[in-house]
Amino acid sequence: MASRFTDKITFFIKELQNRRRLKEITSQVAERENLGGEQRPVVFFNASTRLDNISLNAAFSSLTAWGFRLSGIPVVHFVCQAGMSRCVLGSDPDDYTKKPPCAACMSQSRKLYDRANVQWTSYIEHAELAAALDGLKVEELIGFDFQDQPLGQIVLPSIRWRMRRHHLRDDEGTRFLYREFILSAYRVGQEFGDLLDRVDPFVAIVFNGMMFPEAMARREAQVRGIPVVTHEIGYQPFTGFFTTGDATERLVHLPNSYELTEEQNSQLDAYLGKRFRGQFSMGGIQFWQGMSGFDKGFLEKMSQYEQVVPVFTNVIFDTSQPHANVVFEHMFAWLDVILEIIKVNPETLFVIRAHPDEMRPDSKKQSRETVRHWVQENRVAELSNVIFIDSLENISSYDLIQRSKFVIVYNSSIGLEGTLLGAAVISGGESWYTHYPTVFFPQTPQAFRQQVEGFLTAEKIEIPEEFQYNARRLVYYQNFSAALPFGEYLANHGRRGYVMFKSFPVEQLKPENSPAVQAIQNGINNKHKVFALDEVA
Repeated sequence: MASRFTDKITFFIKELQNRRRLKEITSQVAERENLGGEQRPVVFFNASTRLDNISLNAAFSSLTAWGFRLSGIPVVHFVCQAGMSRCVLGSDPDDYTKKPPCAACMSQSRKLYDRANVQWTSYIEHAELAAALDGLKVEELIGFDFQDQPLGQIVLPSIRWRMRRHHLRDDEGTRFLYREFILSAYRVGQEFGDLLDRVDPFVAIVFNGMMFPEAMARREAQVRGIPVVTHEIGYQPFTGFFTTGDATERLVHLPNSYELTEEQNSQLDAYLGKRFRGQFSMGGIQFWQGMSGFDKGFLEKMSQYEQVVPVFTNVIFDTSQPHANVVFEHMFAWLDVILEIIKVNPETLFVIRAHPDEMRPDSKKQSRETVRHWVQENRVAELSNVIFIDSLENISSYDLIQRSKFVIVYNSSIGLEGTLLGAAVISGGESWYTHYPTVFFPQTPQAFRQQVEGFLTAEKIEIPEEFQYNARRLVYYQNFSAALPFGEYLANHGRRGYVMFKSFPVEQLKPENSPAVQAIQNGINNKHKVFALDEVA
């Protein structure tokens, strides 16, 4: 009890410090911003990345905007003021009628955008649209268009993310939130379009571009010919990934001439050494609290088979999945094909591993359509040549790869790491690394099955030398060049996934002092696809 009380006091003190520091930063930026020219403004919008505190992506947006203002670039923030009837983060799938926490969110917005140029947006329901949506089933909502806008498709990634499933249930809760998301998306699009027409920005910078508010804003900018930059969390702590493409796709573009120096190779080896021991986090979340080796029973099971093939899955509702679902309709369709292969290859032990983020400790962020459920529904446990590793088990994936004949993945980064460990990797989904020769990537379900079955019977699998060469270049570039560093300004918050601002002179945010802000400005000015610390993108 005393410990819990102490934790609350510590948290309260941190909150006061964070608020005070935020007030200092916003005041200093307002006093020192240089707005003497006639330059067109930049519009920032990120309604789907935080509510009552500061997430990494909210911090990336604010830090970038402050840096722009200090360097003489005018900034306009498009900010939600109860501007949606339901929003992505503020909706509760278990209590769908519950209103979003707008008061707390707006309070945080007033702190973040204090003394900034803000365009607030409020919600007004469109009567004609509401009438058109009334009574529609989920399947009809998915295909719903209004005024030549594919609103159902624009909202689809958000409703899947909120409901934590790919296959949406046609129940009242899903229909209600889907309708409210569509109504809210339409309103955001109207308001953002009006803002663009009024201020004529030279670029819009939005959070990931997949969640419906930012997706609508992105669409409105694109139809007007205004470039759009999207951002997401990078692969290194406190780093952001900025691109004019889809941030959730994480696609980078390397010229053939891009080579790693000896120093860069050493840096990469040190990073991989930690990664292969489970010493990494993403978005402030440490997935592995410690990796364990195989127990005696696991080792005995493996010894009974001619060969071992691990199967690495992903999270079905993740915003990377629309980019991944190219060969297969979705990840479970891919798993169904693998199950057929398992059944006719009893001499091979298949180890199916659920992604560590599938059953995140925060119950509101746990998947509701899981590999665990798929295993149960398909009675996979009854097959003697399968081991299922659930998402909360800490068995080392890297040890498993080193004992495998080859590796099967959908689209997670473990595929590229498998290549780096010298394994042959077959990918079922498209990913940022399948655009380069790094893994085997069959282009049809039939070709995928043929390649897996061919590898199962092959005495030796020939791996092209270029796979490891390209994998090293891509991993380095993603982690140390395209991962823009904001760590000198940020520290972890007491709340999971949130951050605090450090104490720093605001002049450190000027492009000449901030590699991250400079890379973003260079990327915009030079029309790069990906904004990176070196200008090969």
